[in-house]
Amino acid sequence: MTARGVRLSPQVIAIGVSHLRQTDRRLAAIIERVGACTLRPRGQIYESLFRSVLYQQLAGNAAAAIERRVKACFGGETPPPLEFLAASTDALRAAGLSRQKLAYLRDLAAHFADGRLNARRLARLGDGDLIGAVTAVHGVGEWTAHMLLIFSLGRPDVLPVGDYGVRKGVQRLYRLRDLPQREQMERIAAPWRPYRSIAAWYLWRSVDAAD
Repeated sequence: MTARGVRLSPQVIAIGVSHLRQTDRRLAAIIERVGACTLRPRGQIYESLFRSVLYQQLAGNAAAAIERRVKACFGGETPPPLEFLAASTDALRAAGLSRQKLAYLRDLAAHFADGRLNARRLARLGDGDLIGAVTAVHGVGEWTAHMLLIFSLGRPDVLPVGDYGVRKGVQRLYRLRDLPQREQMERIAAPWRPYRSIAAWYLWRSVDAAD
């Protein structure tokens, strides 16, 4: 088991990759094809959540264009919570945000502005408690919380059971007829503990390489 507070440093990743090679020969073949794991946590909890909400249900190019226009309203940076809350609705709508997306982003900003969410406190929470905290924001679901845990906070043992790419990777890896559901995913991934985040990264790369 990984100790509480362990993050995905290069050393932890190396240990995790070795563990995955030894416990799952099918996954070991993917690791061999893909090569070194380049997953590096980036921190920035609020910024990551803001970007995740903005990108939801949008094609990548369209989301990136809207992100650039929104940031242009704030000097090219992710808007701090109070500045975003004070910004003109008309300007943000003109940047491409839908009414619903704008409402979600304002709820996120409000949670950080009034202290209901705090980046330092969130970083100290266990995975389950953090998921519960951030999903209190409208528009933030389990998938977004899982992405935050892996890519921002570098938690090593997160299995994004609702992610299409990971589910597709498991389906191909084990030659399943259908996309696996939560219980099947958790059963298959049990030997990967406590490095399921690294396994998920390799599954994403395997799907990208096959498509």
